[in-house]
Amino acid sequence: MADQAVDTGGAPASGTGRPPAVEAAPTDSQFLGRTRELKELRADIDRAGLNTLAGRKAPHARVLLIAGRPGFGRTALAEELVRQIAHGYPDGVLRARLAEPDGTRVPVERAAGHLLGGLGLPVPAGADEDDLSEALREALTDRRMVLLLDDAVDAEQVDALLPDTPDSLVVAVSGGPLTGISDVRPCTLGGLDTKSAVALLERFTGSVRITVDPRSAEILAEVCAAQPAALRLAGGWLAARPTVAVSDLAKQLRAEDDGGPVLARVFRLSYAALPGTAARILRLLALAPAGLVDPHIASGLAGCSVGAARTALDDLVALGFLHRADSAMPQYEVPGCLQPLLRAAAESQEKPGELQLARARMLERTVRLLQSCRAITETDSPLAREKLLEMPKALRFPNPRAAEEWLRVRRPALLAAARLAVADGQLDTLARRLMSQLVRALVAHFGTQAAAADLYGVHRLVLDVAERRDLPREKAAALLNLGDLDARTGRTKAALARYRAALDAGRQANDPYATGRAMESVGGAHQELEDYERAADWYGRALAQRLARDEREDAARLYGRIATAYTYAGRYGEALRNWSSALTGHRRLGDVGAQARALSEMARVQEYAGRPEEALSTCQEAVEWARRAGDVRLQAALQIRLADTLERLGDPAAARLHRGAAERLLDGENTPPETAGTGETEPEHGPNAYEIRSASAKD
Repeated sequence: MADQAVDTGGAPASGTGRPPAVEAAPTDSQFLGRTRELKELRADIDRAGLNTLAGRKAPHARVLLIAGRPGFGRTALAEELVRQIAHGYPDGVLRARLAEPDGTRVPVERAAGHLLGGLGLPVPAGADEDDLSEALREALTDRRMVLLLDDAVDAEQVDALLPDTPDSLVVAVSGGPLTGISDVRPCTLGGLDTKSAVALLERFTGSVRITVDPRSAEILAEVCAAQPAALRLAGGWLAARPTVAVSDLAKQLRAEDDGGPVLARVFRLSYAALPGTAARILRLLALAPAGLVDPHIASGLAGCSVGAARTALDDLVALGFLHRADSAMPQYEVPGCLQPLLRAAAESQEKPGELQLARARMLERTVRLLQSCRAITETDSPLAREKLLEMPKALRFPNPRAAEEWLRVRRPALLAAARLAVADGQLDTLARRLMSQLVRALVAHFGTQAAAADLYGVHRLVLDVAERRDLPREKAAALLNLGDLDARTGRTKAALARYRAALDAGRQANDPYATGRAMESVGGAHQELEDYERAADWYGRALAQRLARDEREDAARLYGRIATAYTYAGRYGEALRNWSSALTGHRRLGDVGAQARALSEMARVQEYAGRPEEALSTCQEAVEWARRAGDVRLQAALQIRLADTLERLGDPAAARLHRGAAERLLDGENTPPETAGTGETEPEHGPNAYEIRSASAKD
């Protein structure tokens, strides 16, 4: 993070040909200084608040605010404080960043969802800010935790995430006060103390150069305003030039003083000394999604090899321009305090077309990595294996587990890349391909349920592009996907509105799949809302289209859905007629299992209609078809239904025989008889329900 400039240590080298002093440069593993600030912050935790002094219960958790400008070590101080006090909060630490690298406010719902995910709790897909904030507060009620809210843009963000319990603690990092939140304990940061500032320089330069001229080191620290980010860049510059005196750098920085921020002066000096390739990679990192970079992103941006990109990134870490991320894979963070400087350098030294080309290369590389990430899961597909072998070795994953880990680590950057690509507006074709592959990879590795919150966000982006580009086919697909996710989270009325809009878009696109799917989904939403007559009507409209297109399998299934709606409505005669039509359709298709299930449902309806003898006969026929289909669970459930029917007909002895048969069938299934269902399940629309349908067939 941008403000971890105080954290230093030694970075392992990668590559060759680097000056020895740079190979020994620091990493972010040790904390320097801020003894007074830490003492005051820890004292504020235990100090009685205004509500306590007034005899009232605190309305929310204690809030400690670390305020200051970027680059002065705000985040590093917050992390060190959390490290020191974490033992007093047995339920752990949650972290969320509340600003994008360019300073844009992160929506509260995204931050709350991130925190809920950190608790290991499901994040309701598409839930709004209030619902997610309430879910977070409820989850934190019985917990004693620390929340580290980094880069807060305003008080409203923090207030929406505050736990209601005073047992937890919130450590907020911001550029200014959090006006409106009661009893905030602020700590305003300036530069490091002189001793710590010199020690930070020493970790880059080595002790000898500081020992021989300690006064020059103090002067350099003063020139850098004791700002950790500036000191890191100055230290990196000196480390790469072991023959240059510390005093020479201090004089040069003083001579170039233009009254602007010292960080900008040190940055210009260090940046100007970079080799051409490294300088270009560095300035193009301003385009990195979420400020997170790996060798592939850098390679795509600069158009160089992955190996060269990784070497350059490691060199930039050693020079103080980047931080290594806490990750099992090579990943780097662009300091937030350097983001404006990098953007300015990119805009001044790269033509707009070159920046657009760099962004396009990065997105194309990401698309291909996502294709590889998904294809590695299709181990049984010869076509998928062939496609994988056609990819360069650098883009291939050794196994599905490695691909899943990459997807998990890179997930924030991938989602940010999708958002940035859509916001750009000039690369919509690439954005659509990226989102298509991202959806497929998420579903392949995590499943639709686990990835629902991410999928919802991506489908909303797809909808934005489809509306902007007037793509009714993709608009219909996005609306169907969003409607499915709304329905799964209980927002049935919202789902119904999505499905109706999808129907309009499907008709505009003249897409029979979208219109048929939308009509069926509208029926399902009405059924969920217990409006069974409308449900049957909409299923009937979908059925008419399937019959017109001679889609027999879908038609047979829809007869079953109509019958189910009529059963709920108590119109058993209509239900039986439709089950009979469904049975006829399944017989023509030769689907033995579907015939057994249709017969079992007919028996159920006959029983509801008060015709137990007919139900008994139909159920016996269903048992025979279930036996032919090899469906043991269905056989057992039908045997139980036969037993219930026989008891109602006054034959308990025969009922006991059928119950015994059911138990024997289920002995090897480890399934209690009462859970072996025979009901008509909700239709699964297959991968199309969660695939973004794109004109780019090759994807």
